[in-house]
Amino acid sequence: MFDVISIGDCTTDHLFKISDAHLDCAIDEMNCQLCLRFADKIPVEKYTQNVAGNNANNSVGCARLGLKTAIYTNIGSDADGDRILKKLKSEKVDTRFIRVVTGMDSNVSAVIDFKGERTILTYHQPWEYQLPDLDKTKWIYLSSMSESFVKSNIVSQIENYLERNAVKLMFNPGTFQLKHGVKKYPKLLSLTNLFIVNLDEAKEICDWEEEKVDIKKLLKKLVELGPEMVVITDGKNGSFGFDGKSCYHLEIFPAKVVEMTGAGDSFATGLLAGLIDGQQLTEALRWGAANSASVVAAIGPQTGLLNYSQIKSVLAENKKIQTKLIN
Repeated sequence: MFDVISIGDCTTDHLFKISDAHLDCAIDEMNCQLCLRFADKIPVEKYTQNVAGNNANNSVGCARLGLKTAIYTNIGSDADGDRILKKLKSEKVDTRFIRVVTGMDSNVSAVIDFKGERTILTYHQPWEYQLPDLDKTKWIYLSSMSESFVKSNIVSQIENYLERNAVKLMFNPGTFQLKHGVKKYPKLLSLTNLFIVNLDEAKEICDWEEEKVDIKKLLKKLVELGPEMVVITDGKNGSFGFDGKSCYHLEIFPAKVVEMTGAGDSFATGLLAGLIDGQQLTEALRWGAANSASVVAAIGPQTGLLNYSQIKSVLAENKKIQTKLIN
């Protein structure tokens, strides 16, 4: 039996570190625009290429933490697809459920790193999703998929698998799942043990229009959609969780930020690993914070992913940072 099967897309990130740009925050300080000179050549200070994407990051992170991990994803029959497959195998992720689509290229992303924050241009191929005959697992981690997922029966197939095998689900919706609307899948949400999104995504899902955010109210609105537990991440402000009874807040662990790509994925992965380890949500949030702090201190979404002994060490080093009850 697997501990985790990750379901969703992988990609190759082409990361470009630049400094010849500026931010325009005149209209909205919460939604600044990255400005580059139009029709010009912008110098790149550093270029790296990484296997990435929500589900590649999750499966590699879980495997590093000692979990028996597999992934269902689609890749092309190109060099990037071969690179993704080799990387996952090298990290001891079980690749038996990967579908190689002949004649198609794999997903790619251009990641622009400016002042430590990332802006991502993503391209997802229009995959035809079909859930394989999966082996048994304790958890499914469901995340980013191409917009073409709406033309498939993948959601109902996952729902049937979860019910038939009494499997737990962590749902971290990607761009197109959010765009399509997660509320359109009430059964999937009712089968979700842990739902995780960032603050902006939570506000969008709940149609939050008030300028001031009542985090407890927002957490409870998400739970009302069906999940057993929910977590909202909010960058430097830390994370917030609701276990169905109480609401919690955890500040971030200290880190020298180098590059932010993969911060959310690593948090979700550490959180999931903590739950699988038998921790309550309050402690599992600390696992997420530890993993995320390590990832943002390195370039790329997987370089800083921790193994089991490392995450235990980081947790011990930050024992004074504990999850607090929100009154």
